[in-house]
Amino acid sequence: MTKKQTLRIATYNINGINSRLPVLLRWLEEARPHVVGLQELKCTDEAFPAKDIEAFGYSAIWHGQKSWNGVALLSRVGEPVETGRGLPGDPNDEQSRYIEAAICGILIGNLYLPNGNPWPGPKFDYKLAWMDRLDAYARHLLDSGLPAMLMGDFNVIPTEQDVYKPERWAKDALFSPQAREKFKVLVAQGWTDALRSLHPDERIYTFWHYWRNSFQRDAGIRIDHLLLSPPLAEKLVKAGVDREPRGWDKTSDHAPTWIELKV
Repeated sequence: MTKKQTLRIATYNINGINSRLPVLLRWLEEARPHVVGLQELKCTDEAFPAKDIEAFGYSAIWHGQKSWNGVALLSRVGEPVETGRGLPGDPNDEQSRYIEAAICGILIGNLYLPNGNPWPGPKFDYKLAWMDRLDAYARHLLDSGLPAMLMGDFNVIPTEQDVYKPERWAKDALFSPQAREKFKVLVAQGWTDALRSLHPDERIYTFWHYWRNSFQRDAGIRIDHLLLSPPLAEKLVKAGVDREPRGWDKTSDHAPTWIELKV
């Protein structure tokens, strides 16, 4: 813990953990978050670089999948106690998109929500069905009364404030009216969108495409979110985006997004 007794929790779509490992380890060393949720590991369980991460002081649990998806939770404030693997509601869903653990007295669900493109189509239908399952499970978490959070790459741009030139995303599943409405309903259950709650009027992005100098032009979108249950929302003191790693060599197209909680 820091001297101020705050807990820093971050979410980071790493876009291939083994190909981006130097970027991840550099960021872990410089930023020293206490807890990290990673998405898009793009590796099997056996190929997860556990020893490299442990060398930097982090314990980890992960849920991998060959070539696609994959999520992990890292902690340097105690071993993550796994409480869930795979989003409930569809026992036939084989995609590795959700992992959950108790860390420091907080129940943390780390997710990689389906992209849904091309829209319309079966991938978009899967996205909406997955969001319905998330909605049902999120209500269960809130009803428990536990200090809980849902974080990760939601692949949803909530509002026009969260996108550079909304008209360019009009036909993208991330900005579809259906996905935006489901995200709105999810948050309205009683969750706090941490970044937006502390920065209500700012244009803040967490993702920039690799092409057309999107990062240099700040032509981004906000799709990485941290949602807090009421007991955690009361402890929120800071939230932001570590933009610098997005400018590093051979980096992810996402930037780490983080919060700080009083503990």
